[in-house]
Amino acid sequence: MQNLLIIDADQNSLRVLQQLEQLEHVRIIGIVDTNANDSVSKFARQKGIPHGPDPESFLSGNVQLVLDFSGNFPFTYNPKYPQITVLSKSSSQLIVKLLACQGTELELLQSDILIYKSIFNSVGEGMIGIDGMGTINLFNDSASKMLGFSFDEVLGKPILSVIPESGLPDVLKKGQIDSNVELQLTNGLDILSSRYPLVMPDGTITGAFAVFKDITGVIRTAEEITDLKRVKTMLEAIIHSSDDAISVVDSEGLGILVNPAYTRLTGLTDKEVIGQPATVDISSGESIHMRVLETKRPVRGVNMQLGENNRDVIVNVAPIIVDQEVKGSVGVIHDITEMRSLMKQLDHAKAMIRELESTYTFDDILGNNEDLLIAVSQAKIAAGSEIPVMLRGEPGSGKELFAHAIHTGSKRKESEFIRVSCSSLDVDAIEAAIKHTEIQHEKRSGTLFLDEITELKPDVQKKLLEYIGSGSITAAGKPIQLSVRIITSSAANLERAVHEGVLCEELYYQLTRMSIRIPPLRMRTDDIGILTDALLAMLNQEFGMAIQQVTPEAMLRLQSYEWPGNVRELENVLSRAMILTESGSAKLNEEDIVRALSSRSVQQPDSALPDKRTLASLMEDHEKLLLETSLRENNGQKVLTADRLGISLRSLYYKLEKYKLI
Repeated sequence: MQNLLIIDADQNSLRVLQQLEQLEHVRIIGIVDTNANDSVSKFARQKGIPHGPDPESFLSGNVQLVLDFSGNFPFTYNPKYPQITVLSKSSSQLIVKLLACQGTELELLQSDILIYKSIFNSVGEGMIGIDGMGTINLFNDSASKMLGFSFDEVLGKPILSVIPESGLPDVLKKGQIDSNVELQLTNGLDILSSRYPLVMPDGTITGAFAVFKDITGVIRTAEEITDLKRVKTMLEAIIHSSDDAISVVDSEGLGILVNPAYTRLTGLTDKEVIGQPATVDISSGESIHMRVLETKRPVRGVNMQLGENNRDVIVNVAPIIVDQEVKGSVGVIHDITEMRSLMKQLDHAKAMIRELESTYTFDDILGNNEDLLIAVSQAKIAAGSEIPVMLRGEPGSGKELFAHAIHTGSKRKESEFIRVSCSSLDVDAIEAAIKHTEIQHEKRSGTLFLDEITELKPDVQKKLLEYIGSGSITAAGKPIQLSVRIITSSAANLERAVHEGVLCEELYYQLTRMSIRIPPLRMRTDDIGILTDALLAMLNQEFGMAIQQVTPEAMLRLQSYEWPGNVRELENVLSRAMILTESGSAKLNEEDIVRALSSRSVQQPDSALPDKRTLASLMEDHEKLLLETSLRENNGQKVLTADRLGISLRSLYYKLEKYKLI
């Protein structure tokens, strides 16, 4: 440390000299003011520097250098103070001038340093540098944020103690640039780093520095883009492989995607649809795509005509919402013509299955209705007896199911159960049926179920009465003793049939010795939930589907319907609803039930086609007839009619105006 004593310098010179204190090894320990200059005294007091008029008071072992601005200092060298070097007035003034120049340059340099430091700390990339010994001497704010260390924490520390995986020591050693190196830091941050040796003009390597940036977000974005492309490809593959026709439009209602099933259904190729308005494929009615884009709500179950062939379809359309904004809509289109064909095949298959099945028990009779429970109780009593049983109830109410249950609950369960429709019986057929139920003499005979007894021809009624009375029938001129259990059923009014001579009175009394009345479904609506669950389980197995439930709204719709076809109609409606529902759905909605109830009443015309009529005109006539019928059944109420037909109120009014029905 060099201790400095100043003699008689003015205030400006002192201000310059004070720059000496910024040097690491220089300190001003006193100011001699022989002229009692107030400004010098004030300056000394402000800076906390000892001052006074007597130089001798400051000369001690602590002074090494004296700057004499007075020119009157008594010695330049004094053996008494050998450690002191005295500079003359001219030398002292020269130092002041040199310091003044240096100060100006220093200020400019400091200004440049501040600018460079600001730039250095403003860039988004992290910067870190080391000296020739591998210790950190450069560290900007971005590096601090990424690494989690402050400048003071890392300055002067070995680079490997802060970043163990750093490659700067290798760059310092080899003197070669290392560009675009991916690296994961210990804090999990992914960076891309370039490292450079610090080469002086003479070729000497004095250090190395690295510039690096956080690429974690870039990697994540790249992964997201890759995932999005993969998902897009997968979705397009799913859409194109779907058997349902699918069309997608953008937020302006212009087509952006259709699948091959759409082309097969409408006859329109993707070139004819993509970029065109959503109405391009509509033969009649409004665009459901545009309605969905306006309302931002899905629309389901709309009957429309699409394509060049005016195909009857049911359309479901839903909005595509991204970040709370509607970006477009997607429509799934079902061909009704194909569905009707499937429904016919289904009904035929179910009829065949019923003919083959014959193992129903009382456990298969489901419901908690009081009248039903009474009927079941009576049937169980009948199973333990041998007398004829008459099952009375509306078509589809379950008379055949009761007959099966009585048979399997009786001693004859190991024998055959034969169902015969009375409308097809003649005398030879009744004899053959009764004989067929006699399996072997050693075994008990089976059960003969005669369905709709009032349709039995008079001569067959006589033959049946003969068997019931004697236990035998006469065939080929000789009596044959048999033991066959007779169960009959009827949906007609038996008493009226007797009164009108349709049914033999004596046969009536024989067959109704035990009469069981089965309540219609409309009288036990509380059982619809139990029946629906059981039917869904059965239909899921038949169709290979997985419908688990019916929504509360759909159940209310089922319970409010009159069910003229009873349980059989309920089964048909549920099967139709399962076919009409969206693929992969696990529940039936109210719209599915409405469409199923609507489609059940569509009949094919029995008459031959009239001459010179086009298909379009025939379909229009049929549509007009259906509208008239539905309006009449709903007492002219438009809302109920639209709901019954499964179309929107707006579409209903359009069709009513088209056919001049309003």
